[in-house]
Amino acid sequence: MKVYSALPSEMQSRIFDPAPPGKRKVVVATNIAEASLTIDGIFYVIDPGFAKQNVYNPKQGLDSLVITPISQASAKQRAGRAGRTGPGKCYRLYTESAYRNEMSPTSIPEIQRINLGTTTLTMKAMGINDLLSFDFMDPPSPQALISAMEQLYSLGALDEEGLLTKLGRKMAEFPLDPPLSKMLLASVDLGCSDEILTIIAMIQTGNIFYRPREKQAQADQKRAKFFQPEGDHLTLLAVYEAWKAKNFSGPWCFENFVQSRSLRRAQDVRKQLLSIMDKYKLDVVSAGKNFTKIRKAITAGFFFHGARKDPQEGYRTLVENQPVYIHPSSALFQRQPDWVIYHELVMTTKEYMREVTVVDPKWLVELAPRFFKVADPTKMSKRKRQERIEPLYDRYHEPNSWRLSKRRA
Repeated sequence: MKVYSALPSEMQSRIFDPAPPGKRKVVVATNIAEASLTIDGIFYVIDPGFAKQNVYNPKQGLDSLVITPISQASAKQRAGRAGRTGPGKCYRLYTESAYRNEMSPTSIPEIQRINLGTTTLTMKAMGINDLLSFDFMDPPSPQALISAMEQLYSLGALDEEGLLTKLGRKMAEFPLDPPLSKMLLASVDLGCSDEILTIIAMIQTGNIFYRPREKQAQADQKRAKFFQPEGDHLTLLAVYEAWKAKNFSGPWCFENFVQSRSLRRAQDVRKQLLSIMDKYKLDVVSAGKNFTKIRKAITAGFFFHGARKDPQEGYRTLVENQPVYIHPSSALFQRQPDWVIYHELVMTTKEYMREVTVVDPKWLVELAPRFFKVADPTKMSKRKRQERIEPLYDRYHEPNSWRLSKRRA
């Protein structure tokens, strides 16, 4: 039996059932079972000494799911799972020398490995302006703090002095990552806040779809029915609207391989955000079928997550020019449009873009003037200069005489 956080709760609860007579119960778990769960009747634990950990790279703006060695504290927790209700044993698949000399005593604090955008915005809203000199219990790297402040400036939450703007003050009122709160506030002006509330609530709840091993083809077929040509954000909206049309039915979720627990959580998040909108008298307006407004609002919050199709393979991010790919589960995986915005990058076997939406590149300049500007048509871009074909040196001819075009560029 397997257990991990994204597994539907009814499937998770099966691990607590007693084993049939004459059978042995084997539970394969992520580190969710390290501290969060206590399962009766577990007498043996096999600890491989590794865990998957989410690590944020502030330079690349990349969340990576990295397999890392656990700490000594985690190893003790895992051993403690054995014999909770009776005598037990823990088999560690690493040497005592590795435990004593290679494993760190405790895990790396979360503040040193996550995106600090929300933390920085909250501290600015509290009146703490000199973050680099702040006495953190576990200080994050200066690079991570500077990267977070640069992001807040480009979103319009901070001014040139690094002080909170009116927009930043409003953004700080929402329990969301800054790009999401900017996207929500932009949707009020664009007239699509009703749909953006739903999309944000759906994104916040994690994985919506469930894909059981024995019914993968059937699950993929049901999922494809919700796909929207504009991308994954609108696909999430379509799922929620379909569930709402069925009076928030549980059996409907089961039929469509959608996690009812995730949708209920999305419903709760939406209600919470709606109450904050009401408190600050922000209009909740529907865009109807005008999906352009919705895509513009998404761009207003996630413009720095733009990517352009690479003629060779996959995509290139606009900021770091790093190669990325649309995730196979995306509604746009088969379409591969020219310009996209993604919600996050996740490194697994490749650097994948998750929650991808088609955009018009003109919106980037329009909605993020602090971050993008229109290129001078008379000058060649860095990318074009790199692609330019140059001949070998020839002393007898002009450098551009070989070109067939009249434009001797």
